[in-house]
Formats: sequence, C-alpha cells, structure tokens
Amino acid sequence: MSITSATDGNLLKITDPGFSAMGEEIRAARKRNWYARTNYGIAVLRHGEVGALLKDRRLRQGSWSWPAQNGITDGVLSDWWKSSLVGMEGEDHARIRKLVNPAFSHSVIATMTESFRELAHDVIDQFADSGACEFMTDFAEPYSSRALCRLLALPEEDWRELTQLSADMGLAFGPEIAEQRATIEAAILALYARADELVAQRRIQPTEDFVSQLVIATDENGDRLSDQELRELITSLIFGGMDTTRSQLGLMMQAFVEHPDQWALLADRPELAAQAVEEVIRFNPTIHWTTRLAIEDFSFQGVDISEGTVLHLMSYSAGTDPLAVGEASFDITAKRAPHFGFGGGRHHCLGHFVARLDIREALQALSQRVTQPRFSAPPSHRPPTGNTGPIELPVRFVPARPN
Repeated sequence: MSITSATDGNLLKITDPGFSAMGEEIRAARKRNWYARTNYGIAVLRHGEVGALLKDRRLRQGSWSWPAQNGITDGVLSDWWKSSLVGMEGEDHARIRKLVNPAFSHSVIATMTESFRELAHDVIDQFADSGACEFMTDFAEPYSSRALCRLLALPEEDWRELTQLSADMGLAFGPEIAEQRATIEAAILALYARADELVAQRRIQPTEDFVSQLVIATDENGDRLSDQELRELITSLIFGGMDTTRSQLGLMMQAFVEHPDQWALLADRPELAAQAVEEVIRFNPTIHWTTRLAIEDFSFQGVDISEGTVLHLMSYSAGTDPLAVGEASFDITAKRAPHFGFGGGRHHCLGHFVARLDIREALQALSQRVTQPRFSAPPSHRPPTGNTGPIELPVRFVPARPN
C-alpha cells in the first residue's frame, strides 16, 4: 500500500498556524492508524512505530537542508548548519559522537549536581518571600542560563547576554529564517568568539571541567576534535541547552500547577524527582516531534515509502499513546514506556544527562520552597507546533523555608 493511496482520514495540515500536535485531531488519527497523511509528508503517531523509525538507517535527519530550502546556501548560517551535528550523517557524524560521548557521560555530568542544587536555591531566594513570580523570567530563564554557564565555565554574570544570543540563534529554526538572517549570523559569530576563547584557554591549561573533557578527547587512533569542531559543538550546546531547558522548565511547572496532588506528592517524596522529570517530558514536552527524510525506497508496516518522503515522528503523540502507556494521565509514580523527548537513534540528544540533571535539581528545590502553586493570570505560550513552551507563566504560591 502506498502513502498516497491510503484512506486514513482527513489530511493533517501541520503547517497551519492553528495546528496542535497535542490536539484532538492527532488523537483521532492515532486511534485510526499508526500514521496519517499531512500536507507535508506523513506523521507517525504511535509509540512502537516512532521508536522503530527513530533508529531506522533508511532515514536521515529531516531538517538538514532547512536553510537551503529558504534560499540560504552559503555564509555563516549555512556553514554552521552544515557543520553542526544536526546536519551531519554517516562517518562524520559517528566520528564526532564517538569523541564527545565520554564528556557527556553520566559520571562527568553528575559532578555538577551540587552546583546545580545550590544554583536552584539561589535563584528561588530572589522571589521566594514574595509568594509570587513570573516563573519564566524569575526562575526558568536565569536558572537554565546560569546552569549552562557553570557547566561550560563561562562567566555567570554574562547569562543575560548569552540568553539573548541563544534566542537570536533560535530564529534559525523558525519560518522567518531568511528575514532574520543578519540577527542569526551575528549571534552565531558572537558565540563562536566565546567558544574560541574557551577552547584556547583549555588547550593551554586543561582542568577537570566539562570543556576540558571535550578538548582532550582522543580515540584509540589518536584522533581528536579540531578547534573548528569544538567551536561548532560548544556554540550548539549553548544555544540548545539554554532555550530548550528554559521552555521545559516552564512546561514542567504548568503541568504541576494543573495537577496539585502531584506537586504535593513530590514535596513529600523528593526522591521521585528523577522519575517526575521523565513523566513531565512525556506528558508536556517542549519538543512535539522530530523530522526524518527517507534516503531510499522501502516498505514499513505494509506501507511503501518512497525516497524523499518526509516523516514527522510525533514524539508527544507517541508518549501518550494508550497502546504503550495506557489511559492514565499525569502520574509521577507510574512506570512508563520510554518517551522520545530526547529523540532517538543516531541523533539522540547528546546533552540529555545535562537536561535530566538540571531539571531534576530544579524540581527538588522548587517542590521544597514553593507550595500550593497556582496561576495568578492565564499563561501565554508559543504556538503548539514543533518546539513550544510558555512565554509568561504568572504563579502565586505559599513560601516554605528549605530543609
């Protein structure tokens, strides 16, 4: 059976501004079949099929040609995109992943635990006594940005500037990439300068920190990352770590405000924080789907997929698929099938241990200091497509002193 001949319901118009990857339209399509046709490729909706296709070598990362699709084929932005891990495949991608994996290991990242914990309480101290905050600007943004500064040994007082540069880089993933090209390229160059300075320092005097682990990384054949590769990697890490974590922290708080019983449970049992991180990312993720491109003709689950077909692997839909997780709602004690909030396969997020650790420490600190949180005004959000998150999240709460 071919995609075009299948009759599996209405076409999903995923490029429409009002489309929601969390909407009833998606749930109805998922109930009918494991996939649905869209106005731009096909959407894969169920947990089992998303998991299998994330690992399928007949697909490549789908956004690798995004700048070129918007008329940007040379210059700073084009070069950065092509040389980032997002744009790489095959041997080049595998080589860099192999070299950097030790620096991103659980044992290395875990050394930041106490630092992230102290930071979370420091940020909360700034607003705790007032019993109110705009969660995004008062906690999510400074915490995520300062945590990345600590991980990379960047001056922590520069977090506001780095946050703005990350936000400017984020415009590269939006529909106005061509119009915002100058802003995006200025941000890339500014972050390049930061990365170059870090690498030069660690070349001369390596320490025990994360960046030094990247600089000294060597495989069994003596291969190591070039300064240019380190520049690209650190720049992408600053961008991705700050913006994505900020959004996920906001969605985390929103989920708990809407489920106060779960927040009270976490306050009583802070050891559930690590499991709560997984449940938040499954239930209310900032990344709703990832895209892949077929690089050859093949058949999957009885459906013929032609070379060049775009597949949208709907990670939110998969994470809430009743066939995998049942009909239960948000529950931080439940044992779930793995979610796909960090992707999967060759492009599984390198920084997932960082994200899991800093969100866990934020959750533990907040649950002990912020009780009975509720919205003081309706939240505002980015559009619910692709990468999303709150813009403003006004919260009132009852302050509690830390143990």
